Parts: sequence; structure tokens; C-alpha cells
Amino acid sequence: MEMLLEALASLMTFQSFITVLVGVSAGLLIGSLPGLTATMALAVLLPFTFSMPPLQGLMALGAVYMGSIYGGAFTAILINTPGTPSSIATTFDGYPMARQGRAFEALAGATIASVIGGLVGVAFLLLLAPPLARWAVAFGPAEMFWVAMLGLTLVASLSSGSLLKGLLGGCIGMLLSTVGVSPVGGETRFTFGFPPLQGGIELIVALIGLFVIPELLTMAAEGRGALRPSGEFGKREASIGQVAKRIFRRPGNLIRSCLIGQVIAIIPGAGGNVTSLVAYNEARRFSKDPQSFGKGNIDGVVASESSNNVMVAGSMIPLLTLGIPGAPPDAIILGVLMLHGLRPGIDLFTETGVLTNGFILSMGLAALMLLPVGLLGARLIYRVVIKTPYYFMVPCIAMVTIIGTFALRNSLLDVGIMLILGTLGYFLRLIGIHAAPIVLGLILGGIAEQGYVQTMLAAVVDPIPWLRLVRNPLSQVLAGMVLLGAATALLPVWLERSGRLQKATSAEEEKP
Repeated sequence: MEMLLEALASLMTFQSFITVLVGVSAGLLIGSLPGLTATMALAVLLPFTFSMPPLQGLMALGAVYMGSIYGGAFTAILINTPGTPSSIATTFDGYPMARQGRAFEALAGATIASVIGGLVGVAFLLLLAPPLARWAVAFGPAEMFWVAMLGLTLVASLSSGSLLKGLLGGCIGMLLSTVGVSPVGGETRFTFGFPPLQGGIELIVALIGLFVIPELLTMAAEGRGALRPSGEFGKREASIGQVAKRIFRRPGNLIRSCLIGQVIAIIPGAGGNVTSLVAYNEARRFSKDPQSFGKGNIDGVVASESSNNVMVAGSMIPLLTLGIPGAPPDAIILGVLMLHGLRPGIDLFTETGVLTNGFILSMGLAALMLLPVGLLGARLIYRVVIKTPYYFMVPCIAMVTIIGTFALRNSLLDVGIMLILGTLGYFLRLIGIHAAPIVLGLILGGIAEQGYVQTMLAAVVDPIPWLRLVRNPLSQVLAGMVLLGAATALLPVWLERSGRLQKATSAEEEKP
């Protein structure tokens, strides 16, 4: 407790507030640009932290991390373009709300959810890090396979009314995930004799291509901007207080999404993209009006943003206790810790407890900073989106996406893949196959394949190898959740088909 109070006192300085404020603002700006991820933001900032005291450097990194994850919601809501992979689910309801003239409600909802999610993640990290880290070690290859399969049941939620088209999109994404070198055996697949494809299709490249390019082509074809002017932004009937009341009126969604975010965040490799998609699916499943999701339901925005911001601090639980980065940006923070002679483990919380607790508390301060910085930034960005003509906005966004795609790996091949996938995504959208199931298949396909192959390799001596997938109690629980998710997805289709058959039968019987 004494170390915690000392850490809190170290934050109560003007320099600390300025460091966090600048970090959050910079992260928000970088996160809102397609192609510039939180990992890239931390990598760019890293050299500047070498000359800082350890606590100030870690505070700056934590603030940029928090701001960049939140910043992805801006473009997701205003131009249907996820700024970061963790904002994919935010587009599903955020952009329809903006198109309906409810941009402020969507952005305010995302901001409030992000603040709460960030604070919840910090609380879990501060109070429950050691026991949760030990629980995370229980996730082996079989459990990761079932986590991926659980995520794939989301295809039904992302199918926009047609389960068959959603499944087709998921299959396309899983097929794309097989391009390159096999994650276990090392075989080269679907490179067509072109060695640069051995690296596979980068998620950010696919994300930009499938979400951004089709939207730009649609804007150019229809001669419209991303949004239509709909009165003064933040008008009285959509105040921040009223948005907060709508969110807290249904606390179950917020609590459930934060818990989902925390559970998945401590699993190394899962990432915020899986977290937000699972939370969105559960929000839709528990909603009294699931049909409104995808059409402008603020609960979808809250579920996505609260869960992916829990991940920021939540993914550091295995990092600080076991030295295992829970997400790619955490690997950079691990490097900074090692640079300053700090090694993850129990000593980090005892011998250097003031520094560690100060870093954790600074992320809570960064989460609180999201509220004023986010609302101010929302007004500025909204006005830019509304007032910029489409014939100027389309090429500007296209230029930023091309630069961001190239910057990922300094590869023109990535730019070509992005444009090809974007063109494909545009024509698939015309026939009702949307980008979300494709990206979901791409994200989870590799995780499912790696978990399944590793489990089967470990089970070669078993009489019935596939039983290794459900040998552990945790695997059995996850498998049961997958079956429940699949049944929930297929039940409406079965009921609809049964109703049609009954109507057809009744019509036949009524004929003379």
C-alpha cells in the first residue's frame, strides 16, 4: 500500500500531466489514420524515451498506447474505416449512426466506453495481475483452437441478413490466411512461385483494402461525402449526459464487454481485434432487439470500444508477471523495461513497486484524459469530414492509406495486395458479401490452424487423437460455448425456414 501511495504521489506533478496529455493526443492522431497502428506509434516514440527517466518514458508509451487504440474509433464511425484492427466492430453500428445524423452520440458513446474500459483494465492489472497471469498459462494449443472457433461463430452476427453469404465471406478470409508459410510445418502455400508472398497477407493490409477502398469507390461513384451535414454537431438533444444515461441504463452490456475484454486480453496472441468482435457478438446475442445491430445501435459501439480498451492494460498482465507480451505493442514496452534493467516477475512489484505501480496508474490517468481530448478531437474531425468535398477527401484518404500500407513493411507488394483486395471487396459488397466476415476469417484462420495442428501433433500417440481437443476442463467449457454459439446462429435460420414451409403447406391446403 505504501508503494502505491508513493506511485500516486509521483503522478501528481505538472510534468506527468503534460506527458500523459501529449501522449494521449499523439496516440489519438496516429490511431485515427488508417494503416498506422499502436505498434507503429510506440515504435516511432521509442527513441524519444531513451533520454527520459524510466517512469516518464513508460508513462509516455502507455498514454500513446491508450490513445491510439481509442483513436481508431474516429475514422471507424465517421468514414467507415477502422483506424486500428481493434476498431473493426465499431464500424458495424458507429458508421450507420453517423449516417443517420447521430455522429456525436456514437463518438460520445465510444469515448465513455473507452474511458470505462481503460479504467477497468487498469484496476484488473493493479489488483489481480498475479492470479490472472497464472490462469492465462492454462491456455494451450487446444484452448486457442476453441477460442478461434468461438470467434468464427460471429459470422452469423456479421452476415447482414444472409448466413450463406456470411459463411462464404468467412471462408474467403480463412483461405487468405493460408497464403504464405505454414505456421507449424513451414510449408509454402499459395504463393504461385512468387517468393515475396511467403510472408503472407498482413492483417492491416487486408483491413485497409477491404474496408477503405470499397468505401472510397462508393463515395466516388455516388458523388457524395462520407456523411451528410445534419445540423450542429453535439446539439442539445444529444448531449454527453444523455448519451451517458443511455449507456448506464443497460449496465449489463458494459460489464459483460469489459469482462470479455479482460479474459481475452490475457491470452497471448488473441489481440484487441478478437476481443471487440466477441464482445460485439455477445452484446447482440443478449440484446432484446438484436435486429437493430448493424443499423445504428449504440450498444454495439459500447461493446466494441469498452472491450478493446480493457485490452490495453489487461494484455500487460502476462507481460509484467511472466514476461510474455499479450499483444504486439506490449513487446515494445517489454523492450523498454529490459532497457532500464527491469525484468518481469514478482520482483517488478516488490523491488521496483513504485515504478511499476506508477506506470500502471499513469494508464488510468491516460484513460481519464480520453474524455476531454476525445470530445474536443471529435468536434474538430467531424467538421473536417463534413465540410471537405468528396472530390478532395477521396484522393486524400487514398493517399494516406497507400502511404500507411507501404510503411508497414516498406513493400510495394503490400500496396498491390491492398488495391486488389479493395477492388475485390467492392464487387463482393455489390452482391451482399461484406468485409467483416472476410476479415474475421483472416484473423482467426491462422489461430485455429496453429492450435489444431499443434494439438494433433501432440496427440499422435493417443488412441483417439481428436479427443485431445476436449481433454482439459477449460477446453470442454470453450467447446460447449462454441456449440451454443453455433446453435444460436443456426436457430433463427431454422425457424425462418420452418415458418416458410408451414406457410407454403397452408397455402397448398387452402387451394381448391
